[in-house]
Amino acid sequence: MTTTTVETNLERAQGPAAKDDSQLRQKRMLADHFDRLSRAKEEGRKVVYTFVPGNLTELIGAAGMLPVLPEINALQSGMRGKSAGYIAEAEKAGHSEDVCTYVKCDIGMMLSGNIGPTGQKLPEPDLLLLSYTGCFTFMKWFELLREHYKCPVVMLHVPYQPDGIITPEMRKYVVDQLKNEVIPQMEAITGRKVDMEDLRKRLTLSGRAEEELVKVWESGKHKPSPIDGYFGGVYYVGPIFSAFRGTEDAVLYYKELRGECEERMALGMGPTGPDGEVKEKYRIVVEGPPNWTSFFDFWRMFTREGAVCVASTYTRVGGLYDQGFRHTPESPLESLADYCLGCYTNLGLPTRISLLEKYVKEYQADGFLINSVKSCNSFSAGQLLILRELEKRTGVPGGFIESDLVDPRYFGKANIDNRLQSYFQMLEARRGKGYA
Repeated sequence: MTTTTVETNLERAQGPAAKDDSQLRQKRMLADHFDRLSRAKEEGRKVVYTFVPGNLTELIGAAGMLPVLPEINALQSGMRGKSAGYIAEAEKAGHSEDVCTYVKCDIGMMLSGNIGPTGQKLPEPDLLLLSYTGCFTFMKWFELLREHYKCPVVMLHVPYQPDGIITPEMRKYVVDQLKNEVIPQMEAITGRKVDMEDLRKRLTLSGRAEEELVKVWESGKHKPSPIDGYFGGVYYVGPIFSAFRGTEDAVLYYKELRGECEERMALGMGPTGPDGEVKEKYRIVVEGPPNWTSFFDFWRMFTREGAVCVASTYTRVGGLYDQGFRHTPESPLESLADYCLGCYTNLGLPTRISLLEKYVKEYQADGFLINSVKSCNSFSAGQLLILRELEKRTGVPGGFIESDLVDPRYFGKANIDNRLQSYFQMLEARRGKGYA
């Protein structure tokens, strides 16, 4: 397989337009990873299925294993127009309409041959690594995969952070599981010891990549913002949320991306959207995941109005690096524990509200928008409370729309478009009255 077999969805939207160097680098990285996965079984490499929030990529790498992330498979299926068929397969197999559509999409993909985004069959897992961070659905999801693949599951239970504070007891609880359950299970499957020196090197590289990513996020404070921190942001976080944290590739990618952001700032340019540069008119903070089945239609509802998403919570589900956390090599297991404990979906509502308030104020947003996703309780629970409280604390207006992750039946294009147009008109009216 060559790198040309992996075509990003952003490329499809932009047609023959020139691509940034960082985008081309990410394309090559993804192609190489799926190529390694396609050869994993014949080369004797062990494969771990795991999740994005709280993933232990550095530990997986130090154990000599390769990661597969079912959430990312599902969202890619949504963007490739395949999720409706996969969901139908899962519902025919008896799964409820109300089940998380990531789960049903992944189950349907599994039942349909488990073909990945490159058109190649993904390898079956040797281990299901369940790092629980705020979503009970993860547990049921991996029970279903265990029944199908007949492979072991190891669970890393991560205590919920109701007050936004990681206590020593929480950290010890996670570290003890890493020492006594997760690492021994990995070593039993691979037949080799986890290389702790290699783990430290990977954690050092993670910290360097995270430092660069934070600079990218913070460029959104500039006017005009050189980035879109929501729609564009899902591309920026691809390497660090999936298979590349802890690698030189990730460090090089984020250095390149940061350089491109700084160049756009110096030139006074806005972010790149699906149809070219976006001229910033409104600055928006977004809460909740995007819709993947109509991703570019959704994005264009913003770009045609000059609405730039300067920050978002979804792009922090795999790590709140802009709040100060960095992976460090000095105490590797404690570092991994703190990372798992600090993921966005593992935080209580008061902490989430305070984080959003900080984004609205620091990024000088004109408003904030909540996309309430039907089948994702980890995000949707409490969002109306978030809306009311944020409006009180910030004095800027909030908007509220509803869609779904990868089920096209729950993306009402005309309804969402009407709501967004009304919201942007309200922002414009406020601006005319001197509110912005």
